[in-house]
Amino acid sequence: MANRKVRGWLSAACLAFSLVTPAAARDAETWTVKERIVGKDGDKSEDVSGIACSKDHGFPRTCLVIDDNLQEAQFVTVEDGVITAGDTVQLIDNEFKNKPLELDGEGVAFADGAYYVMGSHGHPRDKDRKLDPAKDTEKISARIAASSQIVRIKMGSGGSVSLIERSGKLRDIIKAEPALSRFVDRRLENNGVTIEGIAVSGGRLLAGFRGPTLENGRAAILSIPVDALFGSGPAPHTLYRLPLGDGQGVRDLASLDDGFLVLAGPSADGGGAYSVFWWDGKTENVSFLKDISEVTGGDPKHKPEAVLPLDVGPSGVRVLIMSDGEKEGAPVAVDVPAP
Repeated sequence: MANRKVRGWLSAACLAFSLVTPAAARDAETWTVKERIVGKDGDKSEDVSGIACSKDHGFPRTCLVIDDNLQEAQFVTVEDGVITAGDTVQLIDNEFKNKPLELDGEGVAFADGAYYVMGSHGHPRDKDRKLDPAKDTEKISARIAASSQIVRIKMGSGGSVSLIERSGKLRDIIKAEPALSRFVDRRLENNGVTIEGIAVSGGRLLAGFRGPTLENGRAAILSIPVDALFGSGPAPHTLYRLPLGDGQGVRDLASLDDGFLVLAGPSADGGGAYSVFWWDGKTENVSFLKDISEVTGGDPKHKPEAVLPLDVGPSGVRVLIMSDGEKEGAPVAVDVPAP
């Protein structure tokens, strides 16, 4: 039987599921993408890193997808088994020497009529060590500043964008947190700060950290009032240290009733396990739901980085997984046990 925390969501979702979907479980079902989810240079995206929708249940849904190499996000329509790409929306306009700098958008959330897109707040990816810390100081600083933003997209009537706001306040909050401050501006491979998950619920924004890995191999989630980020409210924050497994970080967060699904994956580059956990958002206790490493096919370049709750069936909660390293996110629907 489902945990009481998610029973309300399950009840509503089960009703919708029973009306539109056969009873048989459809684990690891590959979805189709129509039109084009756009990536770098206008090609098909190979760096999808987040998705969120404006409603929790039923189809079709209007949603927003982020590619971490762009300054834009893209609206999509999610139907059962099909994602149809739509218009893009400009998020930032940062430049360095007249060249656009990416947001490095790593997660999307929706709450109270607005989408929130999270930048990584981390050192630029630089596997080949082309960035010299002395010679390229200005460029590195500019790229960190571009990625250290949260963008709020308020939606108006008829699904139109009514206001776009940007906040850079989270960076200072991270620097003020003793458990995180020494990892700020480090490279990812040196256990540096990198945010990949975001959820917004109850007036608070939750930032899920891929890195750093904290003491005892725990993963960090920082909770901050939304008003402190997009207003002048006080900024009392809470740091949660979740036991997702040694070397595992947060790859995405998704609200589910009064708790959250946590998509966990390797904090470092390279291969490793990917799993879905349930977290109540109040304690540091998590419940393991399922290992979803099978969706990668053993390819270390295929990195699940987005989870979207869909509906409920006999096997539990059906979620959509989208991945970095695959064309248009290679969307796959997976059944995970109900929390």
